[in-house]
Amino acid sequence: MDVREARDRFQELRQKNGPVDPAELDEIWAALDTVRPEDILGAWRGGEFRTGHPLDGALAKARWYGKTFVALHDAKPLICRDASGGLYSDRELGKGEASLWTVEFRGEPTATMVYDGQPVFDHFKQVDDTTLMGIMNVKGVPPEGPFFYFFLERAPEAPHEEEGA
Repeated sequence: MDVREARDRFQELRQKNGPVDPAELDEIWAALDTVRPEDILGAWRGGEFRTGHPLDGALAKARWYGKTFVALHDAKPLICRDASGGLYSDRELGKGEASLWTVEFRGEPTATMVYDGQPVFDHFKQVDDTTLMGIMNVKGVPPEGPFFYFFLERAPEAPHEEEGA
């Protein structure tokens, strides 16, 4: 699969309402370009691929909006909506916040968000100028997974984040 095919298939799967095969997501991942941490700073709106992973649907229940990368050492992995619709960084759910590093995953160095309070890594690859594919990797998961697959799309404007939680 070349990068153009990967981008097209990614967009098709992103719109799919039903389950997505993780093996197909792995093929897409392998064809995409890596990305540098400095190139993904900003606000991102997120979504997930339904693969049968134990976390499927958990972010929706938490009212997850996306992620915000303020600076390399100031990443907010769980921007969620409160009851009134306001956005906040859910530090309790995330056990703190995170930072961005270049980490090798599957033999390629790419931008990775490293959580502060738990052994979780979110690896990113670039689908296009406004879209990232992400794979969440957790300590103890074997190299073949299962992994949690998600995507981020640049937010049209920086969302206002409330202090708290």
